[in-house]
Amino acid sequence: MTDTGYREQAVRDDHLPPAPPHPVAAADAHPPQMIARLVEEVGVRKANLAPVPMVMLGGLAGVFIAFGGMLATLVLTDPVLGYGLTRWVAGIAFSLGLILVVVAGAELFTGNNLIVMAWADRKVTTLRLLRAWAIVWAANFAGSLAAALAVWLSGVYGTGEGSVAATAIRIAEAKAALGPVEALVRGILCNALVCLAVWLAMASHTVTDRILAVIFPVAAFVALGFEHSVANMYLIPAGWLHGAAVTAGGFLGNMLWVTLGNVIGGGVLVAGVYWAVYLRPAR
Repeated sequence: MTDTGYREQAVRDDHLPPAPPHPVAAADAHPPQMIARLVEEVGVRKANLAPVPMVMLGGLAGVFIAFGGMLATLVLTDPVLGYGLTRWVAGIAFSLGLILVVVAGAELFTGNNLIVMAWADRKVTTLRLLRAWAIVWAANFAGSLAAALAVWLSGVYGTGEGSVAATAIRIAEAKAALGPVEALVRGILCNALVCLAVWLAMASHTVTDRILAVIFPVAAFVALGFEHSVANMYLIPAGWLHGAAVTAGGFLGNMLWVTLGNVIGGGVLVAGVYWAVYLRPAR
């Protein structure tokens, strides 16, 4: 299918904005100015999505990110490559989650922080912005918890003589032990990379382009140990179900500070900055 045909089909499926008025060669990525417009238009549609599809797509995103967390946990269990390379490969494995969100279609809280661009341009009200974030965050949480329970019931973390479960426990306990400042700053840095991954994917014309655009920023945040709120919705409960010494206070504290950091990283450092550069002058 040609790039024009692919985009027309995507418009019908309500995943992408209409094709730009001037044709763009399929081999060329969209320039940043056009990406800003595309992100803004998609943000308007996301903010106005009906509650039922928003909840369903949010639940799917929670499960998708959990799939990435499951695979990354397995990869981290075998440190034969050494600390850095093992974490890098685990990051590549974790990128499965965002690839599924971007290509298959789902509503992810961290990516939806880019709706700030439409809000800043007064095309989305504050109430609509907060509504979208609240519903999607809760749906992501529900999907992540369901995935954590499914993994525990399946017993797959018992493989490798229980070594995968031990890795899940270590991950959960380390995350829950983070202090507020560490969790906040790691959340900021994480979602700056995640939203840049989504930004790069919006520049793409093919599925292959989108996958490649997502992998490197996501692998970077995982390898560096940054904090993703939706990933933690799965990783901490999954570790707890397998025996991690995690308290409710530790879990909720992590959720609070990491979520706030994600909003700052994605909504301010990416959406806010690009709005100021490319969309504010037009207003």
